[in-house]
Formats: sequence, C-alpha cells, structure tokens
Amino acid sequence: MSMMRIEPFDGSGAFEGYLAKPEGAPRGAIIVIQEIFGVNPGIRKKCDDWSAAGYLAMAPDLFWRLEPGIQLDPDVPEQFQAALVLMGRFDQDAGVRDIEATIRAARAESGARKVGVAGYCLGGRLAFMTAARTDVDACVGYYGVGIDNLLGERHAITNPVLLHIAGADHFVTPDIQARMHEGLDDHPKVRIFDYPGEDHGFAAEMGKRRSEDAAQLADRRTAEFFAEVLG
Repeated sequence: MSMMRIEPFDGSGAFEGYLAKPEGAPRGAIIVIQEIFGVNPGIRKKCDDWSAAGYLAMAPDLFWRLEPGIQLDPDVPEQFQAALVLMGRFDQDAGVRDIEATIRAARAESGARKVGVAGYCLGGRLAFMTAARTDVDACVGYYGVGIDNLLGERHAITNPVLLHIAGADHFVTPDIQARMHEGLDDHPKVRIFDYPGEDHGFAAEMGKRRSEDAAQLADRRTAEFFAEVLG
C-alpha cells in the first residue's frame, strides 16, 4: 500500500491518492471516493479490501485544494463539524474533474483495465456526477446526498450505475428518496437498492455509524455488480 501522485487536468499542481495493488495482474480498477472526512482509515480499508479481491484500488485526496492529507473521525464532534465546513468550501465540479484524472491514472496503472467508482456520502453524490460526466465503466453510490438535484443529468449516463439508499437517512429524507426513484427507476442503466430503517453512513468500515448486516448486504451487491461489469 502506498501513495501515488496524480496530475489534475488544469495543471494546477498535483495531488495524492492512496494506492492498493493486488497480487498479480488486476482484474480491473476501483476508485474509492471519500466521504467528507478525507482519505481516512476507513476509506483506506475499503481500498485494501478491493485489492484483496483482485482489483487495483485508489482513493484520491479530493480535498487537496483545501487541506491536503486531512483525515477526520466522524465520531469526534469537533472533527465532524470541521468536515462540514470543508464540504461547504469544496468545489464539486473540480472534484469530478479530479476524479476523471484519477480514472485516467487508474487505467494507466492497471494496464488499461476497466475502471469502476464507489463513493460514500459526498462521494456517493460525486459518483453519480462521475457517471454522467465521464467515461468511467461503472459507478456505485452509497447514500449519496442531493442526487435529486442532479436528475437533469440522468440522460448523460451511458454505463451501469448502482445506488444504495438508506431508508432512514437524516440527510436524504423520504421525499428526496421518492424523487430519486421517480427520476431513475425507469433508467436502463441505473439500479437502486433501498435499506429500510438504515441511517446515513451504515456501510462505514469502522465507528458508530456502521450497521453490520446492511453493510455486508450492500457490499456484497456492490462486489457482484463490479464482478459483472468490470470482470
């Protein structure tokens, strides 16, 4: 496990990404998109788990323009508040361009294998934006926030997308969930799974938010999805 340097498209410097390589040739590449807490131990563990499953895995530091290398713990109130401030300052459009640069790097690093994206919270929203704005091969979004405000981009999605919705998500209320279903249920490339009674962050790798059974179910569905699309 190591860090790698990624060149952004705008030539404004460079940023780092956590890199986890599998034993032998990768079956594909998976980019893990952070929550609002940076590339913290939970995000790095997701990369490690994907590499153990045979994928090359990368997690770009999307907050590098604000506070490079920051890692926050959602269970510490002061750090949670700091994360909310960072989210408010974060340029999501620039973030998607940085994800696109990471997709390019992942294809080069993996030997032109297919690339998937798995995002959580803010990353779930960015995964949806990535599906609509890039040529990534597959996208998964866990409890993405504000996707109902992105439905105007649904027609640009041409590759498979899987969304996990937490039924009791205090950031994504039932009316928002209903708009997501209304806007996406008939999309031939989008599949949505609902998790009744589960709250935001239920698939976190560690900490108080994790809900074990729901996390394992969602992760199993994600693994099956990537196996089908990426190989």
